[in-house]
Amino acid sequence: MQIFHNSTFPTFLLTGVPGLEWAHAWISIPFCCLYLTALSGNTLILFVVLTEPSLHEPMYYFLSMLSTTDIGLCISTLVTVLGIFWLNAREISFNVCLSQMFFIHLFTFMESSVLLAMAFDRFVAISNPLRYATILTHARIAQIGLAVITRGTVILTPLVLLLKRLSFCRSHVLHHSYCFHPDVMKLSCSDTKINSAFGLTAIISTAGVDSIFILLSYVLIIRSVLNIASPEERKKAFSTCISHITAVAIFYIPLISLSFVHRFGKHSPPYVPTLIANIYLLIPPVMNPIIYSVKTKQIQKAVLKLKRQASAREGKGRWTWERKKQLPARRSLMWGSIP
Repeated sequence: MQIFHNSTFPTFLLTGVPGLEWAHAWISIPFCCLYLTALSGNTLILFVVLTEPSLHEPMYYFLSMLSTTDIGLCISTLVTVLGIFWLNAREISFNVCLSQMFFIHLFTFMESSVLLAMAFDRFVAISNPLRYATILTHARIAQIGLAVITRGTVILTPLVLLLKRLSFCRSHVLHHSYCFHPDVMKLSCSDTKINSAFGLTAIISTAGVDSIFILLSYVLIIRSVLNIASPEERKKAFSTCISHITAVAIFYIPLISLSFVHRFGKHSPPYVPTLIANIYLLIPPVMNPIIYSVKTKQIQKAVLKLKRQASAREGKGRWTWERKKQLPARRSLMWGSIP
């Protein structure tokens, strides 16, 4: 049996959809559409928030952070996923695999942290609206953003370093179209108890802790809303949270499902982890811009304003072009009238 140690730079083989290799070209069409939707939608949200002065508020700054993490998550998997479906490019080196794994998990942990920050934003806005601007200042939002990046990096760096010490002597075929920590770890013939324990600790200390604090935030929000006398004000307060609750659900449900399948679904069909893994990575980036565009009137107004400005520029450019076309004809007529 050949042993692959990290010093020999082993090559792994990524997997598309097990059992449907003959249909990869067709499967790539919906995947390509999902990637285009996610990248264009999140880029639009990010551009609108950064360029529209009326959206320079804490809630929309956190939304731009969410869009940034979604863009990063899409880019982290785009090359390998579409490479498999279009070119059957399954090979990936050990170091490239570790790099991809690092960024996938980094953006996942960052998204969890941003969702927690958005829950805190909603709690302050509803429970203490008079101090909202003084609590969530621009400096504090920048500190939260820096903390989100630092937290993910500090947790993930040991996870990657622990993988580099392993030897690989089993099948080098991964079960996903990208490098995922539990998937890579299972291929090792070394003792992976430390890796498994640290991976579980990383999940609990990020997504686990974040989900508990998000739940606690909404318990406090509900208590504050119930103290509001006016039914209309209660409804308005709850409506500001619907988008965030939906974003939390579409992020955590696939993440928890994938974690359970990897740890307890040893006898599940091979396409089940692949399907859940792709849902876990693609559905949140696709759905988040749609959710916030539909549910947030300020985002809708900003997008419509951007469209009107683009149409106005296009109309002005067309008028200028037509005007330039007419000038030579007028000049020729003018010169022709001179005896």
